[in-house]
Amino acid sequence: MRISKVGTAADEIARARLAGERLAPLHPFLRPADEAAAYQVQAALHERLMPTLGRRVGYKIGCTTPVMQRYLGIPSPCSAGVFAGGVHKSGVVLRFDDFRHVGVECEIAVRLGRDVPADGAPFTADSVRDAVVAYMAAIEIVDDRYADWRSTDTPTLIADDFFAAGCVLGEAVADPGDPAALVGTTTIDGVEVGRGLGADVMGHPLNALAWIASSLAGRGTCLREGEIVLLGSLVETRWLARGDHVAIAIDGLGRVEMTVT
Repeated sequence: MRISKVGTAADEIARARLAGERLAPLHPFLRPADEAAAYQVQAALHERLMPTLGRRVGYKIGCTTPVMQRYLGIPSPCSAGVFAGGVHKSGVVLRFDDFRHVGVECEIAVRLGRDVPADGAPFTADSVRDAVVAYMAAIEIVDDRYADWRSTDTPTLIADDFFAAGCVLGEAVADPGDPAALVGTTTIDGVEVGRGLGADVMGHPLNALAWIASSLAGRGTCLREGEIVLLGSLVETRWLARGDHVAIAIDGLGRVEMTVT
């Protein structure tokens, strides 16, 4: 995908996103043809978003669990940026009207204590394990900002950060035990609406971390010390109504909460 197309596509996506408008299908000339082209547009988009959303502080990974692959109809993982302005503490109250259609996902997040240099690719769970200094329960905040997401092609969704709209992070835990054994639940207004297991994330949550480290290496970059990575939802996305109170609890990691009002 030529640089002129990359920049123009990123401009169009950034304009819609920052204006709070639903993203219409891109012109066929601008639409990224595949995932490689999509990540080029995504990188250019991040440059355009950072003056407003703050620096990129990490990544989220989508479609790492069977439940989410079935829900979205996408059989393989994909990644997106997480920005400083979208990272919140438990208990945050967000404006419902700041989103087009806000939803939440139940996630295990990690914080990195060292770089994961690209020359170590391909990575495995074992080779990235010691890069993790903390695990956290997390609410991923997602926003359906598309005219019709079910008819939007996957490369365009990737280019626009794949629904990503922020996160709520819990307290850091250095050693939660086996991450694959952790059980996570999503509760809305006191009613449990979903439950999943860490092992649902590509067989082990650290397999997802290895996937993104390898993917970034293929794009000529790498994970950095201090970055956070959300590893994928244990529970199907839950779309919210105005006033909903959300709590996500993960065994060994605690509980995080948010309200939209």
